Amino acid sequence: MFIFIHLFFFLERQAHDEFQIVAQSYRYSSAFTNKLFFGMVDFDDGSDVFQYLKLNSAPVFIHFPPRMKPKKSDFMDISRWGFSAEQLAKWIHDRADVQIHIFRPPNYSGFLLIVLLVTMIGGLLYIKRNSLEFLYNQVVWGMFVVLAILICISGQIWNSIRGSPFLHRNPQTGQIGLFSGSSGYQFIAETYVVFFLYILFLADYAFFFRKEKILI
Repeated sequence: MFIFIHLFFFLERQAHDEFQIVAQSYRYSSAFTNKLFFGMVDFDDGSDVFQYLKLNSAPVFIHFPPRMKPKKSDFMDISRWGFSAEQLAKWIHDRADVQIHIFRPPNYSGFLLIVLLVTMIGGLLYIKRNSLEFLYNQVVWGMFVVLAILICISGQIWNSIRGSPFLHRNPQTGQIGLFSGSSGYQFIAETYVVFFLYILFLADYAFFFRKEKILI
């Protein structure tokens, strides 16, 4: 049996949705049997479960083996696995030797975003069709390059791959944390902080470089 311990809070919502995708994929797959069950526990309705398992954070994914109490290896290491549906399915296969093929509901938000972006770029080029000098502007291309570099080094790509939560909330104290205590894990909010710190550093460097150039 697999249980997802969670809170009804923003950062756990994504984990809740991914867990639901795994459970639904298994339910309607050819590998479905009554030997494997999925369950969820909410802190507001089952705080005693958190106390019994000595949990002080969420989300948590736990495997309960037959006739045995869960061991340390039965607690999913989110910092290593992440909690995307695909990673959850791999972890379940590792613990229970059950292969689950993930079937995601269609999501058109990415497609619509691309269409909107292409439409905006196309409209801009059409409006400026008689004056396309800005395409040869080094400042414009430099800003695009710097933005791409900042996205990469701030950890945005890592977050999109690992499916990190936005931030962390301690279920016992209610305290919200933007930074992970582990050096091998980070929250989305943390990458935003790093992103803006890099922007401030670059702005300060550019201002200092320009000031020195004027003095010279």
